[in-house]
Formats: sequence, structure tokens, C-alpha cells
Amino acid sequence: MEVILKGAYKTLGNKGDIVSVKAGYARNYLIPQGLAVVANAVHRKIALENAKQAAHKISKLKADAEALLPLLTAAKVVVAAKVGEGGKIFGSITPLQIAKSLKTQGIGIDYTKIAIEQPIKQVGAYQAVLTLHETVTYTLHFNVVPA
Repeated sequence: MEVILKGAYKTLGNKGDIVSVKAGYARNYLIPQGLAVVANAVHRKIALENAKQAAHKISKLKADAEALLPLLTAAKVVVAAKVGEGGKIFGSITPLQIAKSLKTQGIGIDYTKIAIEQPIKQVGAYQAVLTLHETVTYTLHFNVVPA
């Protein structure tokens, strides 16, 4: 029996996949639990349309991410921090501070997409990896200066 999965199911597949399972498994578990629907003509058409729209959305997100790359290469990111003796920062620089610095230059990036390898506790030049999309990453070079 063929069913269309309503969500990701680790042993069967992802949302929208049409999978073939035993009839008893589908009737007694997958369909009553709301994990799948029978793959009739109507449900197949809906699943194909949803897959088409999801593919379009993913390609648009990738294009938007690639459009940010020229802006990021032109950006000069400077993060100001309170500094004690010897250039040591009170606390550390976080991805949120980097995102705010980018925001002042008109580049809006979610701070959860910024990764810093090690805690930044000194004044100087550093880099962070920005994951703009699954396939689009950018290494951002920025400076930490005393406030």
C-alpha cells in the first residue's frame, strides 16, 4: 500500500514522500496516528504541488543568501567592547554583537547563523562563519576595538 508521509519519519522518509508500506502497518498505525494519508490521486496531486512550492521556496532562499554575499564583502565590521588593562575585554564578544554591527550597516542577519570558533576576549582582528543557507557560507572578518 502506498502512503504519503505528513511529516519526517526516521525509518520511512521525509514529509511529502510517497512510500510503500504493508497495508496493516498503514491502516493500523500510520494513518490513525496522523503520520500518513493514503496515496490516492487527490493526495498525490496535493503532495506534488507542495513539493513544487517547497523547491521554489528553497531556491528563493538560496538566491537571497547569495545576494547578501557582495554586501558582506564590502562591509567593514567593527565591534566595540569595554576593555580593561592589557586589551582584555570584560566578558566576551557574542554573535549577537556581530549581528548588531552588521545591522547598523543595513545587513540583517540572524545571530543564530553566526558561528565563532572560540570565545573572543581580546582586542584584535577575528573571523566568524556565517551560514546564510545550507550551501552558502561566508567567512566574515571583523575587528574588536575598545569602546
